[in-house]
Amino acid sequence: MGEETREFRQHSPKSGFDPATGVYHSLARLGEEYKIPTRHDLDTATFVLSQFPHPDHAESRVALIDSATNQRVSYGQLRHSVRALASGLYHALGVRKGDVVFLLSPNSVLYPTICLAIFSLGAILSPANPINTESEIVKQVRDSGAKLIISAPGELHKLKQVTVSTIITSHSNQSKNESVSVEELIECCDPTELPKSELTQSDTAAILYSSGTTGTSKGVILTHSNFLSIMVLMKWTVNVTDSQNDVFLCFLPMFHIYGLAFFGLGLFCSGITVVVMQKFDLTAMLDAVKVHKVNNIPAVPPVILGLVKYCKPGSDLSSLKRVGSGAAPLSKELSEAFRRKFPWVELRQGYGLTETCGATSFFVSDEDARARAGSCGALLPSFCGKIVDVETVVGLGPCRRGELLIKSPTIMQGYLGNEEATRETIGEDGWLRTGDLGYFDEDGFLYVVDRIKELIKHNGYQVAPAELEALLLSHPNILDAAVIPLEDEEAGEIPMAYVVRATGSQLTEDQVIQFVAAQVAPYKKVRRVAFISAIPKSAAGKILRKQLVSLSQQQVVAKL
Repeated sequence: MGEETREFRQHSPKSGFDPATGVYHSLARLGEEYKIPTRHDLDTATFVLSQFPHPDHAESRVALIDSATNQRVSYGQLRHSVRALASGLYHALGVRKGDVVFLLSPNSVLYPTICLAIFSLGAILSPANPINTESEIVKQVRDSGAKLIISAPGELHKLKQVTVSTIITSHSNQSKNESVSVEELIECCDPTELPKSELTQSDTAAILYSSGTTGTSKGVILTHSNFLSIMVLMKWTVNVTDSQNDVFLCFLPMFHIYGLAFFGLGLFCSGITVVVMQKFDLTAMLDAVKVHKVNNIPAVPPVILGLVKYCKPGSDLSSLKRVGSGAAPLSKELSEAFRRKFPWVELRQGYGLTETCGATSFFVSDEDARARAGSCGALLPSFCGKIVDVETVVGLGPCRRGELLIKSPTIMQGYLGNEEATRETIGEDGWLRTGDLGYFDEDGFLYVVDRIKELIKHNGYQVAPAELEALLLSHPNILDAAVIPLEDEEAGEIPMAYVVRATGSQLTEDQVIQFVAAQVAPYKKVRRVAFISAIPKSAAGKILRKQLVSLSQQQVVAKL
């Protein structure tokens, strides 16, 4: 403790930066009630269930609401379902510690039950994106080494080439599948017949698939210790932002670390009510906010953009108090446009990666968030950061751009079966290379500019696509935009913009080029523009630039 105190005194009290080491330290401290558990034999499910409301209140406190059917699940029912399902998985299906359970399903009120039941057995959760193709699903099943698959009935057709035992989440009126279902196991199995847990914090809890900081999809290994740290930090953020009585809306995919950490696990540590949508739809989201008096919406930049560009003045968002943004950079321009349209709503951006179990920085204060549009907040308690020169790896001080490195108790164990990629991402000293270009300001607030590998190299200059996209989105006749590199013999690469025009707009390529050119340095100018009906994005809201690069190459070939 004395060593930590001496170290803390060396930091700038304003930014947390230590010029001797080049390290930025979090200035936030957890109170005694939020200490990260040190008990070695504590697992994620045991911890989350221990945070549920007292049994006297568990039946009256609503944990989950299905936005489509209005089905409600109390905390008491959720606890019973987790234990009954764990019992069924253990006794009826032979799931044991270390077995990988592959989960293929859209959001549902059953999703948290399934995740917690898997964790409680010491089995390993590996969730998948249900919009993935059959070949992508098969690859993940094989790569993860799955021993059991839990699938929504509508996704079974993607598992024809898989020989792994499979059960379904629930039987629908249309489903004639004879497979046992999760719902049947919950109804039939004794929640008291559970084996004694022999888990430790160092055991693997989940394998989540991410693009990683570079390259193709990789299995990110997260331990119970990683999740326990995130659960404590989430409970802290809910309380310090006065969100504990809010009703949260979930349309973020629960297979993604953002959705899993929030809605599959974390919010239940604070007794929160979560309204679940199977997938995002703007009209359905607005209806859910009105009907269920939603106060808090963790979101992604495309949702923020949709609210700004498409939300009609008559929509009832009076209950809304907070909107969060993560998974991709939220520009200063879009932040300010949102606040102008919804001045009563707090907008707070955060930053995290699958490799950091979903968190790194966050805004505790709405005042700070408003004063620093474009920033993704300050480092969370127990986190450290570095900004290093992309070429020399030398540490940089405040307001200087470089690659962001992170160290925290939430850092992944590594990539499944890929020691080379793990070594490239996590150094021997424990620092995680994020692959993101960013900087800390003089007050210790983090700004993420772009992905380093997505920077456009134009005549030796580096151009950040996110900066140009933010500028394009400020145009009244542009609904969405993405910027990619286009190969050029003279300049190496030139910025090319794909633009979604507003309905009825006759916006031309030259008008877009001139709009950008009037506001940026010459090397940043957009040189080519193509119009498109929709920008391809991942479920987490990230622009799928590879698809656009491929499209641009096809268009160039077609013109030859």
